[in-house]
Amino acid sequence: MLEYLSANMWQAWTAAAVVCLILELTAGDFFIICFSIGAVFAALTAALGLGIYVQLAVFAVFTLACLFWVRPFAKRYLHKGEDRRVSNAEALMGRQGRVVETVKAGGYGRVQIDGDVWKAVTREAADLTEGTAVRVVGRESTIITVESI
Repeated sequence: MLEYLSANMWQAWTAAAVVCLILELTAGDFFIICFSIGAVFAALTAALGLGIYVQLAVFAVFTLACLFWVRPFAKRYLHKGEDRRVSNAEALMGRQGRVVETVKAGGYGRVQIDGDVWKAVTREAADLTEGTAVRVVGRESTIITVESI
């Protein structure tokens, strides 16, 4: 069994490369693909009949080279603009909603935005009654600040 494995190590490296490619599809951050590239070069080394230590060295060198040179290049050009996307609570800024529980001046109430109900406050002098259309103008933790539209 060990003789067969050592004689056909290129198959094991190829399988490792394919598994890493599949895992990369789930992650998408160009980290696991570096291991896949290293495994491809190790498979080529194994196909040439070089020893396991040479294969491991080739795998390590190409994986590290890919991590330091290919990955930053790929992230820079294939993920342009993604760092500037807002998410979670920051995405609420400027959104419009409807008051579902009166927001008292100097107190709290509830506002519904896209099906989610948020605890809300207002800077306005008057209460915001149920059904009032509002816009999110600020946020403190999970409490949003709204104003009527």
